[in-house]
Amino acid sequence: MKAEFYARDVCVVARELIGCIVGHGQRAGVIVETEAYHESEPACHAFIGVTPRTRTLYAAPGCAYIYRSYGIHAMLNAVAEIEGVGAAVLIRALQPLTGIEHMRERRGVFELEQLCSGPGRLTQALGIGLELNGIDLARGPVTISPRDPGTPAPAILASTRVGITKAVELPWRFASIDTRFVSRPRPRREEFSDTGAITGRSLKHSVGAR
Repeated sequence: MKAEFYARDVCVVARELIGCIVGHGQRAGVIVETEAYHESEPACHAFIGVTPRTRTLYAAPGCAYIYRSYGIHAMLNAVAEIEGVGAAVLIRALQPLTGIEHMRERRGVFELEQLCSGPGRLTQALGIGLELNGIDLARGPVTISPRDPGTPAPAILASTRVGITKAVELPWRFASIDTRFVSRPRPRREEFSDTGAITGRSLKHSVGAR
């Protein structure tokens, strides 16, 4: 997808990435869960400004920001908003689509639901490492493609992000409804709220005003 897709409000991009396809070589999966991060809130790496680690977050929209979490897992993010603004969408979970046997070999597990149900799991399954940080997601080798034209738009609900200790109240975790491929902790239906009428920009302004 072109840079213009990503050069928008990060929360809008995070919602609209649901249903798109991440591919690397012969392995691919449908995005079923994302999280948005923006420099205005302290859970985002860009909150501290430009550093050697965060430089990619300020790059052109549509780049891959890949970092290591807890010294173990590579995390795949799509840089969003205009160049110079630190924002990205974390790809949290995929529904495996192709190359499933290769994914099973890489992950060492058989259950389909366990292959890509988490940001560290999906990068392991697809073979995505830190050496791919900064690549253009339109050119690859890791790519994000739009969902098939005949596929209906998925129903999406939002909840608070997981695995963070700051800005925990923001409903910037987006997931496809009724899929068994989302990551843990699996949000209960009553914990979700539909934010389709609320723009991510208004939410970010509420953070900055504190």
